[in-house]
Amino acid sequence: MNYDFLVSTYRTERLKVLSVWSMFRDQDMDVRPHPTDTRGRSVREQMIHQCLSEDLWFRTFFGIDIGAAALPDDETRLSFIRKYDGDSERRLKTLSVQAPEWWEEEVDFFKATRSRAWVMVRRIAHTAHHRGQQTAMLRMLNRELHSTYGPSADTGGLPKNGAPTIYAYADAASLIAGESGAGAKSTLPGSSGLPVTERG
Repeated sequence: MNYDFLVSTYRTERLKVLSVWSMFRDQDMDVRPHPTDTRGRSVREQMIHQCLSEDLWFRTFFGIDIGAAALPDDETRLSFIRKYDGDSERRLKTLSVQAPEWWEEEVDFFKATRSRAWVMVRRIAHTAHHRGQQTAMLRMLNRELHSTYGPSADTGGLPKNGAPTIYAYADAASLIAGESGAGAKSTLPGSSGLPVTERG
């Protein structure tokens, strides 16, 4: 079986992570879903979790050790963006040269045995779960949301309204360049004023 679809999915998922992180502002880093409840991760803790969790999974289940510290020295928003961009790009390059047999090999996954292909599907779902938490936090902070999978209220509404998909940046390189400066995200048309529901 050809597992290139897992590599291409990881390629787009890493850009989605970076894109969501770019939508936060520097002053958001220590914000929690509820200010007095420490059970909910802050924005910074979400970034820490992504970096540490992905490093652990890749070393443990995929045998991919990029030989670098999992966290940036300076835990600013831009430092996390640059760190995750560089580290995930190196992981992507290693994934892209693996044979089908490597993907099908079974590894210990916590208390179970699973193929690496199965583990990668779970890794992608794990990342998407936390990204969903972060986009909810962006809404709580009244921030604009570019697309992550399709249209958002800020790109003009829902697909049924003909709203477009507008990503913050076309690729990781332009994201890093834009966020390293004054920001250069794609322009959003804003809400169409239509209800954000699929209900008729």
